[in-house]
Amino acid sequence: MVWGRIVDLVSTPKLPEGEPTRLPDYFPVEPRGCEHHAQKLFACLGGEATAKAHDLEKAGLLESVFPDVKFKATDENAAKLVAEGTDDPNLPKPGDNPLDECRTLIAYYKRCCDRELKKKKNWMLTEPYRVQEEYRYSGPQK
Repeated sequence: MVWGRIVDLVSTPKLPEGEPTRLPDYFPVEPRGCEHHAQKLFACLGGEATAKAHDLEKAGLLESVFPDVKFKATDENAAKLVAEGTDDPNLPKPGDNPLDECRTLIAYYKRCCDRELKKKKNWMLTEPYRVQEEYRYSGPQK
């Protein structure tokens, strides 16, 4: 247990290269032992990543994971400046990922959760749960 903590402090987690930054499938869980990494990640997602997502949304560059959802620019001036290709470092660029702001924190969170979720004290966090039938979403009623 102590050795794992020392290794965490000294080593840097492996960052995914060449693929877009993504949150793990088990994302909002906070297993015992990973509270520190989880809180840092949540703060980054609530701060820098959200601000970058808002900038992308203003310029009309935000992309959805759903194919039928299209975003349009909410700030015409920002969209015009991005379309002109100005060299302003404050403006977002096409293809930017808001999660890149928290890339290192995501790697630390993923490494810690991968280790801690295997332990018996955190098994409950990975168990699927059943939703009662009356609370299920049944789709649009026809």
